[in-house]
Parts: sequence; C-alpha cells; structure tokens
Amino acid sequence: MINQSVVFAKPWQVEVQEGTFAAPALAADEVVVKKLYTLISPGTELACLSGNESWFGMPGTPGYASVSEIVETGADEQRWRKGDIVFHYGDHSRYQVVSTRGTFLEVPAGLDLRWAPFTRMATVAFTAVRVSNIELGDAVSVTGLGLIGNMAAQLAQLQGADVIGMDLSAERRRIAEICGLFETYDSSLGEGKARVAELTGGVGVSTHIEATGLSKVAAESLGWIAKSGELILLGSPRGEYNADLTDVLNYCHLNDRGCITFKGAHEWRFPVEPDPFVKHSMVRNSRIVYGLMQRGKLKIEPLISHVLKPAEAPSAYEGLRFDKDRYHGVLFDWRE
Repeated sequence: MINQSVVFAKPWQVEVQEGTFAAPALAADEVVVKKLYTLISPGTELACLSGNESWFGMPGTPGYASVSEIVETGADEQRWRKGDIVFHYGDHSRYQVVSTRGTFLEVPAGLDLRWAPFTRMATVAFTAVRVSNIELGDAVSVTGLGLIGNMAAQLAQLQGADVIGMDLSAERRRIAEICGLFETYDSSLGEGKARVAELTGGVGVSTHIEATGLSKVAAESLGWIAKSGELILLGSPRGEYNADLTDVLNYCHLNDRGCITFKGAHEWRFPVEPDPFVKHSMVRNSRIVYGLMQRGKLKIEPLISHVLKPAEAPSAYEGLRFDKDRYHGVLFDWRE
C-alpha cells in the first residue's frame, strides 16, 4: 500500500510525502485504518508548524481528527470488522495503525462523513460548557469565533444562554449568525464592555468563554463579566503578555472588582473513557455531539470552508495562516 502523509518538515514548511505502508503485527486492540476525511485544527496545528510547541517534534505528521474505514484487524479482534466506518483521533495520513481504545467510535448511519471529524473540535469546545455554571436565561460572551469558539457558543446556547459572540472577522461573525448566535459584535471596535452593558442592562455576562488563546483578550474581558461571574479559559494561552498581574488577580479576589472565578477548560481534565465515578468523559461527550449533529442542533455545514486533497496541504496551511476569513474549517479528502 502506498501511504501519503502531511509532514511539517521544519518551521513553516509543509510537505506531502509518499512511502510504502506495511502494517506490523497488530495487537489485540489495534486496527489499520484508511482515512476518508481528516480535519485541520487551526490553532494547535499552526502553533506546531511555528516550531514553538516543544511536544511536537519535526519532522512530524500533525492532526488528530479523522473519519476512517477499517481495512485490517488483529486476529483476536471481536468487536470491529473490515469496512466499519469510525471516528478517531488520527493524523493527516492515508493509512495508520491506531488503537481501538478510548475515543474510537462507529459513525452513526446517515451522518455526513465530512461532519464526523468535527466531533473532535466540538468535544474540545464542550469542556467550556462542562466546567461552567451556565444556566437557562444567562448571558454569555465568547471571544474568538473560529471552529472552537463557534461551537462553544452554539453549545452554550443549547445550554439555555443568550450568547454574544465577538471576533475581529466579519466572515466569522457572519458564520456565527448563520449558526444561530443571539448577537455578534465586531471586537475591533474596542468597546466590548459598553456593548455587553447595553445588551445586559448594565449587569454584564455571568460567563465569559475566551477562545482566542490571547492573554490580552482574556484580561480585557474581565471588565464586562458580572459580579460573581466566571472567566473560562478555553483557548490555550500562547505568547508573552505583559500586564499588572495584581490588577488582574484583584478581579478574582476583591468584592468590588467582581469576585470573578477563573476556570481552565482544557479537554484532558476529563477521563477519555466512561468512568463510574465521573459523570463526563470524552467518549460520552463525543456521543452527545453525534446526537446533536444528527438532530441539526449543532450546525456543522457552515463551518466547512474547504475540502481539499492532501496534495494541497501547503496551500491549506498558508490559507489558515494568512487568509483567516476564507480558511477556517479545512478538511483533507483522502478518498481515491
């Protein structure tokens, strides 16, 4: 079998490499899959491509959201069969040996296979809602309406909140409106606090979800969070930001500054597989996302900007880096 892989060869250099794929002897919990679609995670993968993520070694193959067909199983495999279509955390390559443990789930019949890899991004976004105190009737704001922020906003609305989505990009705001957000705001205007006050009768939002990963944006949002509200750090903070830390911490500590609670929403805080002592898991969240997609409650189609062949990977990452208005939900189509 001829394998094809997207490879980050060195910082800001993307290559598509070919080679022969020969599967090793498979363990009882391993299968060989042939990718159908993989989804680029723009924030994480561009950070890796920059060379600033120490855990990602170069040269290396990125990616962790795939829908695939099983083409080979171990001799003792009892559950999975050749031809099964599955969602899993796979990279940007045509063939791969993967474990059937953890988030390795059959794709429901009738679900658009292009949507299935978005389950990965949706479960990342789900963490923000899981750790929050969002209730029916709350006002919630979200900064950053890329894939993760958009889906976090959709999920917060499904939780019963009125969501104000904020982004510099008119196109991202347009997509968020198609997905049903209560209100969107052009954050380039620099008057987020005034706009939130106008929409909430001067109270502020009870929950703010920060999805850009920009520390400056997180600090600025503190001014429009209501007393005893919460700041959810969904985007992984990256890059240096100099500020008066005492002033920031006083938003948490002092009563007259709001007594705001800071919460991290990194997805790995929950177990991967269901646990009898923990309500939520990544597998459970993935299955819930399936249901939301099937019932049309979580909008995926507006998030898809490009479906490209793997050979177009260099231009895909260039677009995600320099043309964010047109490139956002980018899928690789591995079908021959």
